[in-house]
Formats: sequence, structure tokens, C-alpha cells
Amino acid sequence: MSAPIPNRVHYHKAQRELELGYPDGSTYRLPIELLRVYSPSAEVQGHHPSEAVLQTGKRDVGLLDIAQAGRYALKLHFDDGHDTGLYTWAYLHEMATHREQWWQDYLDRIERAGASREPRVIQIHQG
Repeated sequence: MSAPIPNRVHYHKAQRELELGYPDGSTYRLPIELLRVYSPSAEVQGHHPSEAVLQTGKRDVGLLDIAQAGRYALKLHFDDGHDTGLYTWAYLHEMATHREQWWQDYLDRIERAGASREPRVIQIHQG
């Protein structure tokens, strides 16, 4: 069975969430941070699960653009410059329906790595 295709995609900029609406009336809201840290791109996922790169400092990431890629995916352009992942309808539906598990897995990995969701801030001192 193929994944359902959303008939409505809306970016809630203030909340940094992508809303997916489906023909059956179901809707899901995905945090942009979650979409970014689970980008299906090789840059993030690698070519094997052992090659995946933990994404850190993405709490405040937003979207610059959303484009449909053919009839099977969305291409998301993030404001941190990342834009290489194609989010298939199946991938988006899997993420939406398992959002809590994916989110907890991300938080656990951040904690194990001693990393942070907060963006890095460079302090500049002038003398």
C-alpha cells in the first residue's frame, strides 16, 4: 500500500511547524527542527545508518521555501542553507504518524552525545 498524499501543506512560520492535511481529514504538524534533523539527504543520513551525522543546534531553524518534487515528494529549503533532502510522501507520513518516537530518539541521541539543540553563538570581543 502506498502512503497517503497530502492535499494541503501549510508552513506555520511563527510556530516553525509544517502542517500536512490529508483527504481523510487527518492533519499532522511537524516541527521544522524535526524535519531538519531527520533530513533524508545523504549529507545527514549518510549511505548507511552507521554514517548518519547527528544534527545539532537546529532549535531555531526555519523554512525559506517548499517545492513539490514531481508527484512523490517535497523539497524543503531550510534557512540554515540545507536543501538537499527529498521528503517523499511515505517518509513524511511515517514521520508524522511516529512523531513522538522520532522526537524522543533525537533528544536521546543529543543527550548521549553531550550536544545541544541550541544554535552555536560566536562571541566577538573587540579590544
